[in-house]
Amino acid sequence: MTGRTASRSLRKAVWWSIGVRVAGVLLLALCAAAGVRVGSTARLALELAMTVPLIFLVARLATAYSRYRRGGLTRRAARYAIAADVVSVPGLRLMIHEFRLYTSILRLLTGRWRHGVRKGDIAVRYASGGAGLLLTLAYLSVIETVVLAFLIPWPLVREITLALDVWGVFFILGLFASFVVRPHVIGADGTLRLRSGALVDIQIPGQDIAAVRVERRTARGRRGAVDDGGCADLSQGGQTTVTVELARPVTFTRPLGKQASARAFRFYAADPVTAVAALRARVPELQNVP
Repeated sequence: MTGRTASRSLRKAVWWSIGVRVAGVLLLALCAAAGVRVGSTARLALELAMTVPLIFLVARLATAYSRYRRGGLTRRAARYAIAADVVSVPGLRLMIHEFRLYTSILRLLTGRWRHGVRKGDIAVRYASGGAGLLLTLAYLSVIETVVLAFLIPWPLVREITLALDVWGVFFILGLFASFVVRPHVIGADGTLRLRSGALVDIQIPGQDIAAVRVERRTARGRRGAVDDGGCADLSQGGQTTVTVELARPVTFTRPLGKQASARAFRFYAADPVTAVAALRARVPELQNVP
């Protein structure tokens, strides 16, 4: 069985087990609503029918885990591979991103503002570049939620709209929080870690940096997209302020899981002069580069 066939088979097993379980629960709920008494024997038979697909699913997950472990993956990598088989890589990354937005809000509220910044590292802030736009969107979303609550006469539609609007406000605030608590990082050894909230995380070794300079530009492409010149933009508010050129390409993962390679990066730093000076001070190869 090929990897793609195994992935498709595992995904079908998951959805079939969920479908059977949901169908059984709905059947019992409909019987209760209609006043139909379900006997103990029938209920036991239904419970067994809903349990068999679950047992089958557990066996398939265990088999897939063993296959990935035999293939040389670590435990964590094997679990990630199984999750990607079940919901696809883009779907899994979106779920992880939602979870990281939640944890970013918690970090901001509890004062743990700097994720991944160790002793001796320098945090390079960039959240202020898009703060105005994000907070304006959050404010307008709150106003929209209140207005629609009075304008929509149908209770079900109003509740669905309210849920979507609340999620939208949470997403915007979580995105801003992720920008605050996940800054760019200049390591003590000159390693440059570029991030865009919880969406992008790029590690650039100091010895691979050929040049760095303050350069204010307007970004036009999508976040993390590589242009024809081999340069990737990590903008905030449509702006970048620092350009880093590399001696060799660096491979990184884009927001939805695709791999990309770039020989230069343009990113936003709230204080680009200080960021460039700090990076030059920690990378010996940049000491004599103008």
